[in-house]
Amino acid sequence: MADECDENSTTVFVEDWLCCKNTLGEGAYGEVKLLIHKHTNEKIACKIINHDKYKDAFSNINREVTIHKILEHENIIKYYGRRQEPNREYIFLEYAAGGELFQLIEPDVGMPVASAQLFMKQLLCGLGYLHEKGITHRDIKPENILISAEGTLKISDFGMATLFRFKGKERLLDKKCGTKPYLAPEVLKRPYRAQPADIWSCGIVFVAMLTGELPWGDTTDENLDFSKWKTEDYILDTPWSKLSNTALNLARNILNIDSKKRFNLKQINDHLWMKFNFKMESSNWDTCDSGSQHIAKRSNSMINAEINHNRETPVVTLSQPVPAQRHNNILKALDNIKTSRKDVISFSQPTQNDNLVIQFTQTPIEKDDFENLIKRFTRFYISCSKEKTLEVLCAALESAYLIPNIDVTGTVSVSTWDMMKNQLVFKINLLNMNGKVLLDFRLSKGCGLQFKKLFLKVKEFIICNCN
Repeated sequence: MADECDENSTTVFVEDWLCCKNTLGEGAYGEVKLLIHKHTNEKIACKIINHDKYKDAFSNINREVTIHKILEHENIIKYYGRRQEPNREYIFLEYAAGGELFQLIEPDVGMPVASAQLFMKQLLCGLGYLHEKGITHRDIKPENILISAEGTLKISDFGMATLFRFKGKERLLDKKCGTKPYLAPEVLKRPYRAQPADIWSCGIVFVAMLTGELPWGDTTDENLDFSKWKTEDYILDTPWSKLSNTALNLARNILNIDSKKRFNLKQINDHLWMKFNFKMESSNWDTCDSGSQHIAKRSNSMINAEINHNRETPVVTLSQPVPAQRHNNILKALDNIKTSRKDVISFSQPTQNDNLVIQFTQTPIEKDDFENLIKRFTRFYISCSKEKTLEVLCAALESAYLIPNIDVTGTVSVSTWDMMKNQLVFKINLLNMNGKVLLDFRLSKGCGLQFKKLFLKVKEFIICNCN
């Protein structure tokens, strides 16, 4: 990045579209940036793939696009199109301003039960649509589930998706893919049916939303937590001890070891827990900057609301936020993007293999705009100089036995292992904003709940030593 560039800036992507500096997320083959229309303020997400860096990206991206472009459902992230260049391509997707689902799950606590119920219904609705199309996702987890500005759940990232049914004929799958804590046990043994495997992953998401925990690191016979689940010697252990009887009963049926006896989508939706009328708490639970103490105070009332609910007269609640409408000028502008030959976006050579750096012009995004663009629990402001903040940040990471790596752009990267011995990678950007420094933590790889636990520990250290 050029030294003279302002940190809170954008670059012209094409015609009236600007590219925001802040990275929305990372995928297997590159980063996701935000594009903003200068006049209408409409926003789309742009996945940037560097084929020089990822030699196997072309065929995998083609398969992902082939599947994603045929999907049209309110609980599926919309695919808008792609622009291909000799060594790089851009995939244009719907922008979900609410961020990833894991941002709304408080570690060791979960989320309000009414919210978990609504998200579960939307997740199953989106998954049911995929299965009707003969498509299996194969990597359902909170990190691949996004939330729109209106609060609608959106399934994203179809990099591992595949067809399991074609012209009415269903095939068994034999590829072991997915994320270990969410992986159905039969996937490790193979061959397996697609639909029950996806449903198992939804069951793990269900438990995570209600308890803020993952039940196990993997579904192998060597895993002690999973072995307890198989032998039903788990009832006093977390996360199961946090669940009410009805929620635990639903979890038992979704996470049935025998895939033939596992609940299907209709059985889940007909379950008593899914039909309870949990009243939404008045607090603004989905504000990602709300602190952990505020959410923790709600935990008891969440559990009591479920335990004390009148189970004799459940009321079905099927309301969903109205999905945002796609504007015609987005599609028109994207047609220009996809066909434009003008190389209006400029990239510098990455200084490290995992960094994709965009050069920016002097078009600042104001603080208020930034707040609206990126909703993350894992960011906060400090009234310190950037130099002092960076110094304290590194000390905080080291106090948590984490080794920080700083690249030439000032991005701090951390690579470690979580409690379940899975790799965990995250990055921190420091941005000067209106006399303060914004610390923006972003998960690159691994479990979102473990990432948030580390974030809270590091944040507490910084606040105590920087203000």
